[in-house]
Amino acid sequence: MAKVLIIDDDPLVRETLGDLMERAGHQSLAAATMSEGRELAAQGVDVAFVDVRLPDGNGLDLIPEIKAAPSSPEVIIITGFGDADGAELAIRHGAWDYVDKGSSWRVISLALNRALQYREGKRSVPSEAHLEGTGIVGSSPQMKACLEQLARAAASDTAVLITGETGTGKEIFSRAIHQVSRRARGPFVVVDCAALPPTLIESALFGHERGAFTGAESAREGLVAMAHGGVLFLDEVGELPQQMQKSFLRVLDSRAYRPLGSQSEQKSDFRLIAATNRDLDEEVRLGRFRGDLLFRLRAFHLALPPLRGRAEDIRDLTFHYLARFSGRSKGGIKGFSPEFWKVLCEYDWPGNVRELINTLERALAAAGDQPTLYPWHLPDKIRIHAALRSLKKSGGQTRPASLPTWREAKDSLEKTYMHDLMAAARGNVKNAARLSGLSQPRIYELMRKHGLKNS
Repeated sequence: MAKVLIIDDDPLVRETLGDLMERAGHQSLAAATMSEGRELAAQGVDVAFVDVRLPDGNGLDLIPEIKAAPSSPEVIIITGFGDADGAELAIRHGAWDYVDKGSSWRVISLALNRALQYREGKRSVPSEAHLEGTGIVGSSPQMKACLEQLARAAASDTAVLITGETGTGKEIFSRAIHQVSRRARGPFVVVDCAALPPTLIESALFGHERGAFTGAESAREGLVAMAHGGVLFLDEVGELPQQMQKSFLRVLDSRAYRPLGSQSEQKSDFRLIAATNRDLDEEVRLGRFRGDLLFRLRAFHLALPPLRGRAEDIRDLTFHYLARFSGRSKGGIKGFSPEFWKVLCEYDWPGNVRELINTLERALAAAGDQPTLYPWHLPDKIRIHAALRSLKKSGGQTRPASLPTWREAKDSLEKTYMHDLMAAARGNVKNAARLSGLSQPRIYELMRKHGLKNS
């Protein structure tokens, strides 16, 4: 028996769905508003049916909160205002499914049963306790969802594509998948697709026989062979040269490859994990990446969220790395001022987790023996961002982009004057000095400054 929560402002819908759940052998709870739904979800439910238009907000905004509840329930959006855009939004917000209020009980029951089957299947994948030694830090709803997907990926042997901005931790997640999978004792072989020379990429991946090309004085095993029994990690797979994409697609399909200069094929039992910060769908549209290869890579897709907007993870990461870095120094673990913490939380972190880690390490170095970290210890770029943000909040005015600084305006006027002066003096410095009242050395100085030549 499952516990099902129904959040809808229409009493008839709540009563009808509740009755259907009870007849199917489940326990039902009902709420008319988002606030009531939050309270009931916190008590522990398995599945939540959520209306989109609620008296106190949009039901889609409630999805992350419900999924973050201790029981991590699945969410099914149900509304009378169903449309294609609404369905897409529901899925993007993390809903398990999307059904219309006018759907038959069979359709609603199927969505419920599939959600419950999925929950049952999740119990067989590694728990979060098994992920503690993977180096992944974060407690935000977004990170918890990623850890859940990581566990699912680790429980299978299918190919995984990890996407995300630079610095979000794609390699750490790929190593974590390997670490808790059945292949954990096998090798983890990294292929940096962006660093492979085009002329050597085939030899690097597949190996070669002695004499296969000039300089091949001995046979060498390729990276694909090295990954036998473990994981082959293609980092920055979007950089894989087009001439290799077709060859690698065949290797994925058959797990067979032929070293350069060899007359026979060899086999390698590897699992593929690939990562990229590129939009591969757009690369396919532009003809720079093979669609059939993308299809094979994306058997399981894990999209890592950027750090901005995840205050919980900034906190967790800060405590974790300050403790780690401080432990290396004689001064011990440092504290930090409220202002230091405020600056970290309000910065947008374009370099994501990697940038935060580097920033904390630099701040500790800048602090030296001082026991407390202040904004002063942060890089200038981050402090400037904080200052501009504070100025904007206080109603202060920053200089419009179209308005030059005083020095820029002065230099522009000076350059124009010098052009006109040298034209009037016919390029003669002595005449220019006489006309302007400036000394000849000053004339030469201004000419050098503005790139002017005398005739």
